Amino acid sequence: MPFPFEIAAVEGRARTGVLQTPRGDIRTPAFMPVGTAATVKALTVDQVKATGADILLGNTYHLMLRPGPERMERLGGLHTFMGWDKPILTDSGGFQVMSLAGISKLTENAVTFSSHIDGSKHELTPERSIEIQADRIGADISMQLDQCVAYPAEKDAAKKAMELSIRWGARSKARFGQRATQALFGIQQGSTFEDLRRQSSEQLQEIGFDGYAIGGLAVGEGHQAMCEVLDYAPEFLPADRPRYLMGVGKPVDLVEAVYRGVDMFDCVLPTRAGRHGQAWTWDGPLNLKNARFAEDQDPLDPTLPCPASSGYSKAYLHHLIRADEILGKVLLSWHNIAFYQALTAAMRAAIAESRFEAFRRDFHARHASNG
Repeated sequence: MPFPFEIAAVEGRARTGVLQTPRGDIRTPAFMPVGTAATVKALTVDQVKATGADILLGNTYHLMLRPGPERMERLGGLHTFMGWDKPILTDSGGFQVMSLAGISKLTENAVTFSSHIDGSKHELTPERSIEIQADRIGADISMQLDQCVAYPAEKDAAKKAMELSIRWGARSKARFGQRATQALFGIQQGSTFEDLRRQSSEQLQEIGFDGYAIGGLAVGEGHQAMCEVLDYAPEFLPADRPRYLMGVGKPVDLVEAVYRGVDMFDCVLPTRAGRHGQAWTWDGPLNLKNARFAEDQDPLDPTLPCPASSGYSKAYLHHLIRADEILGKVLLSWHNIAFYQALTAAMRAAIAESRFEAFRRDFHARHASNG
């Protein structure tokens, strides 16, 4: 296994540790800002670094369509292209193919689809996905190609998708091989069915991956159903490898997932919310479009080192959002990424100091009182 993963402290099922990579350490629990098309929307890499992010996520689907994997390789890979020298994890492209593209055929061998940009036809196999991620983009952590079913799913459909994902996982691993400076994660599937999740996990471990993701959540099942799956799904995965919950989520989702043993997260929510005038805080989300902020001279959070959080009044942010100024989207996106990094840092500290349960209770109390 190329990347050592050291667990420093455990409280209940929650744990904190470090995933060591050649491009730097990833402190867990870790939130990965999403750099969809070689950028975390509205932010520079220096702004993202300053929030404390150890790792970014890149989207294989978007990058394979534009600028294209071969061009990415000629330009030095994604790290050089976007100027980010820390670790990058790429998704396999499978989720975007299922959710965004016009799928023409899903077979045992591949998924063929039409680009949402220009309608051009493409084929994505497990082998091609790994080639794009590991060889062309140059990801530090690549993901196997999988099939993610929508929610709710019939058990038979969930079983077929899980079994196809296992076979694609084996093909992804065969194409990836063994690498000294790059890692490959497998993806647990099975929708909301415990026996399918268990079977998926057992077969993934037979193949052998450097880390394991929990896929097929954040697809419309809601917070409670997600937590019910997480009551058992992380425990099916190896305790000595990172556990990554894909596409999650709101701050409360992160807290509850860490409580259940998850180590890594990604989500577009912080920047998407920022572009639409929403700021996440310790007391819950704020809608800066609301007239009650028109003369509020307090900053979003004076305790955060982020300039967007402490250096501008809510009144000014309200004005920027109401005026549809680009700067408003930038500042709120910046603040939200900083808040998510502060949240994961606070959870790491709480676990290390054996007070995570108290942290969790306080978090819920503050959100409930402002809900």
